[in-house]
Amino acid sequence: MNREDEQMDRTLMTPQEYIESLRKLKTRVYMFGEKIENWVDHPMIRPSINCVAMTYALAQDPQYADLMTVKSSLTGHTINRFTHLHQSTEDLMNKVKMQRLLGQKTASCFQRCVGMDAFNSVFSTTYEIDEKYGTHYHENFKKFLTFVQDNDLTVDGAMTDPKGDRSKAPSQQADPDMYVHVVERRADGIVVCGAKCHQTGSINSHWHIFMPTISMGEADKDWAVSFACPTDAEGMYMIYGRQSCDTRKLEEDASIDVGNAKFGGQEALVVLDHVFIPNEYIFLNGEYEFAGMIVERFAGYHRQSYGGCKVGVGDTLIGAAALVAEYNGVEKASAVKDKLIEMTHLNETLFCCGIACSAQGFKTKAGNYQIDLLLANVCKQNVTRFPYEIVRLAEDIAGGLMVTMPSQVDFHSDMVVGRNGETIGQICNKFFAAREGVSTENRQRIMRFIENLCLGAAAVGYRTESMHGAGSPQAQRIMIARQGNIQGKKQLAKDIAGIVD
Repeated sequence: MNREDEQMDRTLMTPQEYIESLRKLKTRVYMFGEKIENWVDHPMIRPSINCVAMTYALAQDPQYADLMTVKSSLTGHTINRFTHLHQSTEDLMNKVKMQRLLGQKTASCFQRCVGMDAFNSVFSTTYEIDEKYGTHYHENFKKFLTFVQDNDLTVDGAMTDPKGDRSKAPSQQADPDMYVHVVERRADGIVVCGAKCHQTGSINSHWHIFMPTISMGEADKDWAVSFACPTDAEGMYMIYGRQSCDTRKLEEDASIDVGNAKFGGQEALVVLDHVFIPNEYIFLNGEYEFAGMIVERFAGYHRQSYGGCKVGVGDTLIGAAALVAEYNGVEKASAVKDKLIEMTHLNETLFCCGIACSAQGFKTKAGNYQIDLLLANVCKQNVTRFPYEIVRLAEDIAGGLMVTMPSQVDFHSDMVVGRNGETIGQICNKFFAAREGVSTENRQRIMRFIENLCLGAAAVGYRTESMHGAGSPQAQRIMIARQGNIQGKKQLAKDIAGIVD
């Protein structure tokens, strides 16, 4: 074993090490009104943990080393790309390619993107805060990120506050907890209260980075705060979010009806009830004019991310649609071929957007690379539309059976119902048979897989998240208007038309 191999072994966790590391945490998790003691093995939660574990598994695989691992700009050590500060446009493009790969491998949300996007946003912003105020936030963050890289930790990026009355600023809310805020400043740190909504992968993370969710004014200083804290910090707890068809995972021997038995996503309400944050983990504390910078940069990175992860999941859905067409015996029909072409066209267009905003990236003052914000917002605007059309076409090809067929229990039932002694299982297998040479069970499985992506638990990450994740469609349109340089385009037209004002 050479020195590089030793370093990789030291810094990169295996999937099993990651799972075991979660067991050591004292994370407070609540679901259905009850505290979940063994949340690591809970059937509704474990698929999302398996997704995160895949980010560790692929980093151990030599064939994916160029995508999944990289040299740290802080230490020179080999690290997981999910803990990396982008150092070039190539890094930005490799991020998107990595996300597509993981989407292909899990057909679900693998949850580490929010942390990666938070790292790069906070890194560049803290540099500029320190530049203006002489604070030490940037050094705080570099020390924290070095710790994360050296231990290969999963970190959740928490941005979305409940917001309460959205017509009012944080300081104007009837309940100040509608936005995370400082309730006490001490010599050794701060005490914070509030919550973050539908946080992806929060329970499966070792640490959290909290960030503001909107631009703020001077009156909102106490709400202009960013910091890191461990997931099992005293006063911090999670309430697990429901997903469509989620209780299917609780059914005995659940497999076929779940659609994707091994992998899944996760969202939760993260509550901060007077949580103490030491000074060394504070990255913003009252410098309100920089709240918007963190938001804008994080949103840009995360809108770029969707040009990778949603594309990878789209690849699996296109494959499933093609497979169900084959099982149904219609794969040669021109209308089916055309639908698959259109699904591919839309999916690859999203990938183009992710690559384009990466290729047009630029170096920040802090030294890491930022994507092109206009193109990142165009990417996410397309993501609010194209996955919905891909889903519609997949449902069209699959047909109604994916949402009307009996349960997997019925297909295996030995209850006699027929005149000649036929069982429920025999009847189901007879009338839901696929083309010759294709088992009824395989047809079941691919139908339920499509249902899972289009309407079931995975639709949270593929459909609804495509709409509202990383900001609503209107948020992207505002940024497109801001970044689109309409005045410059008007001048181009004037110059060619010979108009002189």
